[in-house]
Amino acid sequence: MADSGDLDGLHSCSVGGAERLDAEGEIAVARLAMDGGDLAHAATHVGNAIASAPQLPEAHEVLGELAARAGGAEAALALFPMDRPYIGAVAARANLLASCGQWNQAVRLLAEVVATEPGRPWSEVAWLSRRDLPDLVNPEVVAQSIGRIVGSGLPDPFPEVLRTSLRPFYDTVRAVTAACPQHAMLLSLASGLARRYGDHDESIAWARAAVAAEPTHISAVMLGYALRAAGRPDEAIAVWTDELARDPSDLSLHVDVAELYAATGRPALGLPWAEKAVAANAEDPLVVPALHGIRFAVDQDPVHLVALVDHLREHPDHDYAATVLAQHSRGRPWLAGVSPAREATANVLRQFLRSPDIRAHHRLSVAGSAVEAPSSVLTLLQCYPGAELEFRSVPEPDPRHPLRPVGTQVWNYLGTAAEPAVPAPPAEASEAVRTVAEHAWPSLPAAYDRAVRLAAVPITQLLGVLVHPPLPRNDERGQALAANAPDLWVRAVQAFACLGIAHHGTDTPWPESERRRVLSDLLVGPEDWVTEAAALALLAVAWSEPATREDIGRLLTARLTLAMEAFRTRPVEVLPTLCALVLACPWLDERDREPARLAAEAVRRSDETPASTDAEQRGRELVAAGKERAREKERSGEEAEPRRRGLFRRRRR
Repeated sequence: MADSGDLDGLHSCSVGGAERLDAEGEIAVARLAMDGGDLAHAATHVGNAIASAPQLPEAHEVLGELAARAGGAEAALALFPMDRPYIGAVAARANLLASCGQWNQAVRLLAEVVATEPGRPWSEVAWLSRRDLPDLVNPEVVAQSIGRIVGSGLPDPFPEVLRTSLRPFYDTVRAVTAACPQHAMLLSLASGLARRYGDHDESIAWARAAVAAEPTHISAVMLGYALRAAGRPDEAIAVWTDELARDPSDLSLHVDVAELYAATGRPALGLPWAEKAVAANAEDPLVVPALHGIRFAVDQDPVHLVALVDHLREHPDHDYAATVLAQHSRGRPWLAGVSPAREATANVLRQFLRSPDIRAHHRLSVAGSAVEAPSSVLTLLQCYPGAELEFRSVPEPDPRHPLRPVGTQVWNYLGTAAEPAVPAPPAEASEAVRTVAEHAWPSLPAAYDRAVRLAAVPITQLLGVLVHPPLPRNDERGQALAANAPDLWVRAVQAFACLGIAHHGTDTPWPESERRRVLSDLLVGPEDWVTEAAALALLAVAWSEPATREDIGRLLTARLTLAMEAFRTRPVEVLPTLCALVLACPWLDERDREPARLAAEAVRRSDETPASTDAEQRGRELVAAGKERAREKERSGEEAEPRRRGLFRRRRR
């Protein structure tokens, strides 16, 4: 850009596609308005053009034309008033200010635009890269602008889209910092920006220079952040604890120290720091959630997770409680998502999906020694409709029948073949669950809250979804699940259908509610993935509604006891889930939870014993048995690849 204030050359980047088309349309209308003498109307469309394509040269050329017709850039500022600003007009005003030589105002206003929509290329402006800009702008303004941008909730580190869109601004910060090596605030905030770019050496160097120039609280905090991000936690802790000895008033820094100890495998060392913060001010939105999280890291007792849930319910504005809960739920079975199916038929399905020689239309013959979960067979048949499965026996105790008389049942058996006991739901009900279902979630309360959207779907239709699950969504994640782990998708659908049931009739007292009756019936129905989904929904209710906890704890422990008894004589693939969910009921007496620990350990040993028949081995046996069955039919003259016999026969109407 010329020193004369001409707006030519503000942008040098090209843009294409829909953004260009939208911007070009706005430019055309702006020029028509200018030709008609309506500069205010033209300014609106110029702002729209810049908003559509911030880096389009033509958008900035028309801004120059508008300034010329208005009598210069300074006069054109009146066309972009700040009383009712929109983002394109603010960006245009920032560029006009730069053209007027009002550099501080231009940088400050550009930072506001960038902070509002940081993923767009607002800083792709030529004036920002002027070599003499460091001499023209106040470093205090640059520091404030960095703070405005990185303080708007941007992730650390930056994803690639932000690394690209903010690069011109970052380059300017580097130039201004080089010109002002003693400005402590600028150096501290520049350190935070460099950290987000992964430039750790520069981030640490700037932070150390800030401390040397002016040893303030903020400079010490930023140095600790730089060291932590660079993988030097002990140095970060040393800096922070020294600062807290000097000024103990920063409760969030207490939390940072406590959580850094925990993140490096030393939560017990962090516990006193979290306790100090709570003692200082228990109303601070960070400190109580942090203390519960640190305590969980110390002893792994889910009582602290439930305490986080209770805290969040009592303080819904304390978002950090949800963050800590998600952090400690991550990777834990059913607390952060469904677990993979364990049945041999599910392992057969995974083998088929990995085989380049097997296609969805192939007729496959699979035989197993004993009945397995109907949902596992259903999932295989969804992927391979031509498959024929045969189970040759029924183990004891019989998994096909409810464990007590029930009023709600979604599976019936004809011999060893299961069929849905409820009709398929309407398309809109299936689509509602399909839209909401996820195989992973931040925390159990988050999944429960997400499922509230299914409260309007009748329970009878949600029951239909359990045994007539929709196919995965046609997006990237859905396609990945369909290709690699369809069991996770079906289990996710069933989990959210049951969570939807859990939201029905919440105004009815829990003991008399339909949601309790239906979920407890599903819990003791024919052994299936539905059993696990119902158990999960019951736990979600218990976590969210303290008054239900004792009753739900009894329901889950009673079901676990029956599963443990069955495990003495046969595989019980729902057992690990029941163990995990009972262990997530910390309000239960230790005597009630100890059997779950013992059973989980027994399952683990069974899975790890080479001599045991684990699910993968049983899957291989199923395939082998199917091949042998096909060979027998060939020898007897029967059709080698029979048509599907309808393991999931629909009821005749």
